Amino acid sequence: MLNTEPLLYEKLAAELGGMIAGGVLRQGERLPSVRCLAKERRLSVSTVVQAFRQLEDRGLVEARPQSGYFVRRSMVLRSEPLPRATPDEPVPVDVSQRLVSVLNDAMKPGMTPFSAALPAAELLPVAALQRLYAGVARRHPKLLEGGSHFNMNEPALVRQLVRRSLAWGGPLAAEEIVITNSCTEALGLCLRAVTKPGDTVAVESPAYYLMLQLIETLGLKALEIPTDPRDGMSVEALDMASRNGQIAACLLVPNASNPLGSMMPDEKKRQLATLTAARGIAVIEDDIYGDLYFGKQRPWPIKAFDKTGNVMLCSSFSKCLSPALRIGFVAAGRYRAAIALQKAITSGGTNPITQNVLAEYLESGSYERHLRNLRRIYERQVESMRAAVSRYFPAETRISQPQGAFVLWVELPEEIDTSEVYERAIRDNLVYVPGELFSASGMYRNCLRLNCGNPHTPEIDDAVRRLGALMTKP
Repeated sequence: MLNTEPLLYEKLAAELGGMIAGGVLRQGERLPSVRCLAKERRLSVSTVVQAFRQLEDRGLVEARPQSGYFVRRSMVLRSEPLPRATPDEPVPVDVSQRLVSVLNDAMKPGMTPFSAALPAAELLPVAALQRLYAGVARRHPKLLEGGSHFNMNEPALVRQLVRRSLAWGGPLAAEEIVITNSCTEALGLCLRAVTKPGDTVAVESPAYYLMLQLIETLGLKALEIPTDPRDGMSVEALDMASRNGQIAACLLVPNASNPLGSMMPDEKKRQLATLTAARGIAVIEDDIYGDLYFGKQRPWPIKAFDKTGNVMLCSSFSKCLSPALRIGFVAAGRYRAAIALQKAITSGGTNPITQNVLAEYLESGSYERHLRNLRRIYERQVESMRAAVSRYFPAETRISQPQGAFVLWVELPEEIDTSEVYERAIRDNLVYVPGELFSASGMYRNCLRLNCGNPHTPEIDDAVRRLGALMTKP
């Protein structure tokens, strides 16, 4: 049985976080000093400091030099969504047709950018990438001459990916990497490599809708695992669900999950890696938001705790640099040969020019500078959207508190069906993703996801107001 006892600092952080959420500790109020709290609770100073830092990473408190820790004034005091019980049995998935309709609506002129999780164009280094494209094409003209249906990784890009992995417990092995046309393609290749039609895949609940769509198109079944808005997928529930050997793969987003924004703690990642390896469950990890954390340090992926090559790490640069790059990758572990074969027979090699453009951008150091700025912007935009939803939506609304990325999960009172409201919303040029599209079993009909990838302008704020008004109507 797994040891799931919370650490002392996690217990203290949870207790203080509850006092803040409940208004016992108010905005702007000073928390007890580290030494005072350590003495009163009979804890070490380092334990209290760890608890305060966790609260700081969650955006609940802020440190002021020479003064201590204070409850953040900008914090929105709204309860977060609660984890839900999920069906015990796997089910077929049927979301594609509805999802395509929603995404098509988002492309219509005049629609508010609340649905697809895409960053605003002005936040991306488009001009720098354009210059690199021109330079790479000029310096390497032969890249336009060749081509192969077999996967061809550009060594320069592989080298940069390996170097970047040093920041989170790597390094990755160069020979396990397969460059893909996107993170979505990487996820699909992994599923094809380790499952067959009819197999069961464990997913978060709520789960990213494109993952559900992949499961649907491959003829697989989804088993929803309860997921905490703060700590991610329940390893305990996965432990119980996998005892009969029915799960072939586990597909999840442990860092800044989509749609909850949760961040799985390191110990739970270690437990999940150990459990799945022992039971022969392949892990497909989407780390596309790993670089967009709001805390002090880049979170480690589950891959960092993998001892057997059982974890396939997938990612891309579409949320940070440009969705149009269409460059992703998978660090495939022991499944590398099977994934490379699937890549060869489905789409062949990935654009070598773009691979080299990305490699040069990473090597220049520009990416890290860009990320530091982007993380600050996304965090402000998420907080602004949370504040707007808090102002304009029904009083009983629960709002996620993302720990990274730029999407917001909103849980409305039970009587509100966001799929029904959606039909009225699009007539007012308001488009979002209804909650049921994040569930294989049709859960979360009173929920929705909002994209926060755009600056919170007066126009955006007014759109949230109009959407909130629709959510209050019977």
